[in-house]
Amino acid sequence: MTPALEVTDLRVTLGGAPVVRGLGYAVRKGEVLGLVGESGCGKSVSAAAVMGLLPPGARVTGSIRLGGRELVGLRERELAAVRGSAVSMVFQDPLSALTPVYRVGDQIAEAVRTHQKVTKEQAAVRAVDLLDLVGIPDPARRALAFPHEFSGGMRQRALIAMAMANDPDVIICDEPTTALDVTVQAQVLEVLKTAQRQTGAAIVMITHDLGVVAGFADRVLVMYAGRPVESGDVDDVFYHARMPYTAGLLGAVPRIDAAGRAAPAPIDGAPPAPGDLPPGCPFAPRCPLRVEACDEREPPLFEVGPGHRAACIRWDEVSPPLPAPPGRTGPGVRGPRTVLAVDGLVRHYPLVKGAVFRRRVGTVHAVAGISFDIREGETLGLVGESGSGKTTALTEILELTRPQQGRVVVLGRDTAALTAAQRMEIRRDVQVVFQDPLASLDPRMTVHDILAEPLRTHRHGDPRRRVGELLALVGLDPAHAARYPKDFSGGQRQRIAIARALALQPRLLVLDEPVSALDVSVQAGVLGLLGALKTELGLSYLLVAHDLAVVRHIADRVAVMYLGRIAEIGRADAVYTAPAHPYTQALLSAIPLPDPARERARERILLTGERPDPASPPSGCRFRTRCPTFRSVLTETERGLCADTEPEMRPLGEDQSAACHYAERLAVV
Repeated sequence: MTPALEVTDLRVTLGGAPVVRGLGYAVRKGEVLGLVGESGCGKSVSAAAVMGLLPPGARVTGSIRLGGRELVGLRERELAAVRGSAVSMVFQDPLSALTPVYRVGDQIAEAVRTHQKVTKEQAAVRAVDLLDLVGIPDPARRALAFPHEFSGGMRQRALIAMAMANDPDVIICDEPTTALDVTVQAQVLEVLKTAQRQTGAAIVMITHDLGVVAGFADRVLVMYAGRPVESGDVDDVFYHARMPYTAGLLGAVPRIDAAGRAAPAPIDGAPPAPGDLPPGCPFAPRCPLRVEACDEREPPLFEVGPGHRAACIRWDEVSPPLPAPPGRTGPGVRGPRTVLAVDGLVRHYPLVKGAVFRRRVGTVHAVAGISFDIREGETLGLVGESGSGKTTALTEILELTRPQQGRVVVLGRDTAALTAAQRMEIRRDVQVVFQDPLASLDPRMTVHDILAEPLRTHRHGDPRRRVGELLALVGLDPAHAARYPKDFSGGQRQRIAIARALALQPRLLVLDEPVSALDVSVQAGVLGLLGALKTELGLSYLLVAHDLAVVRHIADRVAVMYLGRIAEIGRADAVYTAPAHPYTQALLSAIPLPDPARERARERILLTGERPDPASPPSGCRFRTRCPTFRSVLTETERGLCADTEPEMRPLGEDQSAACHYAERLAVV
């Protein structure tokens, strides 16, 4: 049987640097190949080479055969006839991939008319059918909408509809779920499975999420420094990894299941630049099994099992990381002193209309009365989908001013009664680490000046001595203090941001998505650093994140937010082991596990519909419009209670409460 797509000895050079070096794989119709590796390993460049989307000046050699037809060397006009019909692509950022000034339906219809001889009306009908197939509600009306009127998940589904418009033989998905909430991610993966069933296409799934690969892919290919270093059946590679890099990636993944409660193990060092590869094995400088022979020449792909190949001369000595027994981080008993207390916090924003004569037409209920506290030495994880109110709550706390409603007490002081001098004093004890370290560090300042700035502002210690101490504390070389942020990797920049937050010896650290922009191997190192600093310095953390696996690793307690309210709160072990709120259960069931057998056996709790508008939340329970319990389990009388009465927090056990009239603890992981 001829493969749908066969790549042989693919080599891509950009600006004289070898970005892809000898990549080879074959994928048949109906099969899913997962392409994984750290940023910069050549995954996306190889996909662009297949699609013929490389920039001018790129040099491509080797073979790319689509259904037996050679693509390398084809003219642009010939490639355009193939692109979108025989092979299509789902891009990472749907908002950039869709033209903002054209209606979504027109863009899908255009893809149909480009490759099929149909009328404009027939193409429009096909566009509506495709939107319906990928689960867009009211597809005829939504086809007339513009991309900005779609949510992120709906835009990604529209891109998938466009990709399957001409029944392609191959669909290439380049990080299609990276920027999505976990519940939307689960929906998109289901849509991709639908697309595969409808078209019978082969899928090449490019991703850094090993959990997605475990449950979705049939085979996996691991790339490092531009070349494949391990490939095989997904079960063989996950359970019997024979390349230290693959084992390192698996060990760096934070897991939500009880067996994965141990700390993720980072991979030391960073990938080499394409133009500056070390002699011998490119992974050798980071490899725990390195010997002198590793530096002599680059190892070939050894046949280590049926259909399983690995590029390591010591492959028979490699063992994948074994699951560790469940454990806990942080104190087992909550400390006596409270560093942050939030009670009934409310934040509304006026919704106005008009440019000259502005008038109020509504109210956005961003935070609608949340309460929680953090004790000394404790970490609280604040989680939920995008738009749930997490960042708004964080901003209200960090402003240290009187809230619209409710009360915020920081280190024993009510923020409503603070003077300017007192507010300045408290800011020394409350610091923040932002999501994007490159955006939060001034590119014009050296690392020394960045770390010294808060010390000089608050007249705290000797900057010359303290800067070196801070860099050493976060695992960086003090000799690099004269460098600029651009001279460091993403993980190193986040460590610099953490060092800056620690400069004034704070008691409470607010972490706003501190590892979401990092590779999994780098992420594990930063998480390990945060855990060590918490123990060493006695810090308390307020962690805002959408990745529940990360929160599971670092948090003692967790609060789950939905549409401005806390749906469930309690000890992390209790909430993760047996969540009680249907929303928490759906969130946890949607998180993929890097374990193929368990991932395939799990049942997803898929949420239907879109998140309601915060300007007009549903009456009663805010979650009822998407709640699977409300939809399929409750009687009409019970539904009436959900529709009429907003549920209050109800205790369900030791330090676990849920805001649900019919809360019931259920194991979903």
